[in-house]
Amino acid sequence: MDAELDYDLTPNQWEALKALRIPALQRRCVKGPVLQQLIALGLAVASDEVPAITAWGRKVLIRGSARLWDVAA
Repeated sequence: MDAELDYDLTPNQWEALKALRIPALQRRCVKGPVLQQLIALGLAVASDEVPAITAWGRKVLIRGSARLWDVAA
C-alpha cells in the first residue's frame, strides 16, 4: 500500500469522509471537530460553509487504510 495514502483515521473520521461523497443537499450534516481534522489533513474543504471531499480525500477513501484492510481480511 502507498504510505502516502495510508491514514490512521478514527471510525468517526472514516464515516465523515464517506458522508462527504454524497451531494450536499442529500447528506446529513458533517461538521465539528471531525470535519476540522479532515480539513487539516487535506482530505476535505469547507467552501462557503459547505464541506466537500477533496480529490486527495477520494483517493484515501478508495484505497482505505491498512487498518481497514486488516479488519476486512
